[in-house]
Amino acid sequence: MNNSRLIKVSKYLSKHLRHQPERIGIKLAAGGWVAVDELLEACRKNKFPVTRADLEEVVANNDKKRFSFDSTGTKIRANQGHSVEVDLQLLPSVPPDVLYHGTGHKTVGVIMQNGLSKMSRHHVHLSSDIGTAKKVGARHGKAVVFAIDAAKMYEAGLVFYCSDNGVWLTDNVPPQYLTVKS
Repeated sequence: MNNSRLIKVSKYLSKHLRHQPERIGIKLAAGGWVAVDELLEACRKNKFPVTRADLEEVVANNDKKRFSFDSTGTKIRANQGHSVEVDLQLLPSVPPDVLYHGTGHKTVGVIMQNGLSKMSRHHVHLSSDIGTAKKVGARHGKAVVFAIDAAKMYEAGLVFYCSDNGVWLTDNVPPQYLTVKS
């Protein structure tokens, strides 16, 4: 599959496995899973045919590792980023001492005042490295990276999860745990 097709399939899967499963007639099961055969049939019926090989390539080569197969290879899901109600069945995890969040420079003042909130998503997304946070922030204009004192948040009782692709998730980040890194 060429890179253009890889991106197109990835965006299609993101839309339907994270935001609008009903649009193509699928229903996400517990954990956000959907049967691969059901997804392939729904794609075909909605005039966007995808093969099993296409799915395998997207799971293996998506730069953000947004998708994964279950251990049997018969189900697929988006790892995080859902705007539809779904329980990803993630277990609470002890975070690294510092995590990072990238955003556009226009939101720095509001974030410093109010902290980070999940907005229309299920969680605030955090990364364990500055590079990833910068890439995320650049999608919103001039990138600014916040360092999050995850160790202190965890000590204060805030809960963290780590998705299958290594993205750290939490419900919110109060402003006292934020420092502008760049």
